[in-house]
Amino acid sequence: MGFFDHFLRDVRSVIDRDGGQNAIPPLDGALSPNDRLDTAVPIGDALPGIDDVISAGDDAIYVSAGRSVLKLSGAEFATRTLVAEFEGDAGGLALHPDGRLLVCVAGRGLAAIDPAKPNPRWLETADGRSFAGLLSVVAAPDGRIFAVEGSTGRRPNEWRHDLMEKRTNGRLVMCNADLGNPQVLLRDLPYPYGVSVSADGKQLWLTESWAHRLSRFALSANGLGPGEVVAANMPGYPARLHPDSQGGLLLGLFARRTHLIEFVLKEDDFREEMMATMPPDHWVAPALAGGSDCLEPMQIGAVKALGIQKPWAPPRSYGLLVHLDGEGEATDSLHSRAGGRFHGITSACATRDGVIIAARGAGRLLRYSGDLR
Repeated sequence: MGFFDHFLRDVRSVIDRDGGQNAIPPLDGALSPNDRLDTAVPIGDALPGIDDVISAGDDAIYVSAGRSVLKLSGAEFATRTLVAEFEGDAGGLALHPDGRLLVCVAGRGLAAIDPAKPNPRWLETADGRSFAGLLSVVAAPDGRIFAVEGSTGRRPNEWRHDLMEKRTNGRLVMCNADLGNPQVLLRDLPYPYGVSVSADGKQLWLTESWAHRLSRFALSANGLGPGEVVAANMPGYPARLHPDSQGGLLLGLFARRTHLIEFVLKEDDFREEMMATMPPDHWVAPALAGGSDCLEPMQIGAVKALGIQKPWAPPRSYGLLVHLDGEGEATDSLHSRAGGRFHGITSACATRDGVIIAARGAGRLLRYSGDLR
């Protein structure tokens, strides 16, 4: 049976090489390319390793960067206060209805920080397996907590390995407000990255990066109800999504899909040799930032001319933030194209001072005060 499976796969790859299930959709309509993201204003000094940003609810924001969580407040968010520091990288953030700050920590699990207590409470396992790569967390209005682990066994900084190995072992986990009774609601997911709960607590939104997919599920008292795929073939790799305070969502896509990368993912022998013989930064794979190393792939004339990255070149890295309405339809977008400054968008949140954006590839926190419909 294995022989026939491989034979049919090869036949399909020849007959339907660029078929509908593999075709990368064009950037058009609400996703038409522009340079609006490059007009965003950097906030303060660089934040290497910046990953997530959420509103603190008091004209301040929480930011995860490296192993630290910071609170930025005051005029222009100029005041930076260290909230917590961990042994692993801090990632996804969320505020619980009771005021606790929830933090995804690489290699450890989920930390719940109570402002009145010095030490955080931890959730470190689910279904008998420890957390290696928690990416995002959200708290429902009823206090339940939902978190996604992109890959069981690989930390978030190994996301490129997970893609090239074609893993599909991510998990969606639910626990009580006190971090007790953890349950795995979904497993074997292709790198679930973002999770969000609607303001009324009736729907859960989920992004799966390697499937380029956005889905939503009904929420019941016992967990998940029926689900549906809202966007089945996105032009990039979706990251986190946060509410926009008006019933919609802000979705970051941390990289664009390209025909070259899709081709490499189909060629197992080439990909395995590439991973075995080359450093990960030089793989033919998506990147959060690029263009600064002459050893990177795709350095030929179609990409650069006279040392300048062409904005229409096939992008190894890209900046893209999408606004979704309450039904998950894209209504507007901000782009930083191949030659732009702010790539690798992993998160964004809405504040009274505009949309605050985490550009991980650039290591910068940005404020966009223009219209984002």
